Amino acid sequence: MNAEKEPENPFQTPVAAPPVQPPGAPPVVITDDDRMMAMLCHLLAIFTGFVGPLILWIVKKDSSPFVAHHGKEALNFQITLLLAMTCLGAATFILMFVLIGIILVPVLIIVPILALVAEIIAAVAAQKGDWFRYPCCIRFA
Repeated sequence: MNAEKEPENPFQTPVAAPPVQPPGAPPVVITDDDRMMAMLCHLLAIFTGFVGPLILWIVKKDSSPFVAHHGKEALNFQITLLLAMTCLGAATFILMFVLIGIILVPVLIIVPILALVAEIIAAVAAQKGDWFRYPCCIRFA
């Protein structure tokens, strides 16, 4: 009478969890247009810096909470990136005079590459309908 459990298949694909919304937010219906505009917020940031996400966020913040979230995230990330690259570039330039700045030159190359990867990941997450948040980002807006 001992019913043995069937062993779980380790190769079985796990069921995807539903997208996580911000805590305390009412359920939001995400349309295809919302997903496309949210993805555009992140992709425009690659080419226009903070200007593209700022314009999309201002235009869509009242009509779609999903686009408002992604526009704000892309804007915050671009402002954080601008501040980090400015400070890092200035520190590298100043420290070059004492030959310590040479150590920071590879960092100046790696940071934009990592930012590009993060922006592409965010764009893909927005297209899938996920509420993405950038890691290591100062929340200005």
